[in-house]
Amino acid sequence: MNPATILVVDDDSEIRDVIHVYLRNEGYRVLEAEDGAQALALVSSEPVRLVILDVMMPNLDGIRTCLKIRETSKIPIIMLSAKEEDIDKITGLSTGADDYVTKPFSPLELLARVKAQLRRQSYAEESQAGESVICIHDLTLDIAQHEVTVGGKPVSLTPREFAILQLLATHRGQVMHADQIYEKVWKERAGYSDNTVMVHIRNLREKLEANPREPRYIKTVWGVGYKIEK
Repeated sequence: MNPATILVVDDDSEIRDVIHVYLRNEGYRVLEAEDGAQALALVSSEPVRLVILDVMMPNLDGIRTCLKIRETSKIPIIMLSAKEEDIDKITGLSTGADDYVTKPFSPLELLARVKAQLRRQSYAEESQAGESVICIHDLTLDIAQHEVTVGGKPVSLTPREFAILQLLATHRGQVMHADQIYEKVWKERAGYSDNTVMVHIRNLREKLEANPREPRYIKTVWGVGYKIEK
């Protein structure tokens, strides 16, 4: 299973380096950004599972970055703040941050908070995955009955195609690498040059989409993976 990807956003490279080392030692994949604009670009193009976000940054600060992320994503956000009044500002504006840590901070405390937020996220996804019927536009996925309809008409899927559709539908808004999809559906490690997932996605689109070249349901995030939008 691929490690969780965590984005560290801070204009201080030394702070980014320290956090990076602790997260990497715990097996996480770590991305870095030095301002809000870079952070937003990475959140939209990478399978980020959690953001550690500094409040005080040039150009686009942490508060405005948090608000922009919340427009499209519910991923956990831990704010870093160097001033007590910034904490008041965060809570007062209700930016949508899930937690905050005051600088200077203990890397071990930050790591514990990261793990706690990722656990909460996993519990929420498991709860969402427990839905028996999922509707996406005019596509209906009945997990209990193992049935799919588009516009009220039944669509015949293979077990693997159904499993891929169910995986993406129960993680709507989350970009999933082909390797992640393969490991969760096939229950084995993905091969480095294997295009099995791509072929199955293409077959799914042929069956589900009115125009497979302009997919309405399963979107491709080029160079990253696939997702079904919220």
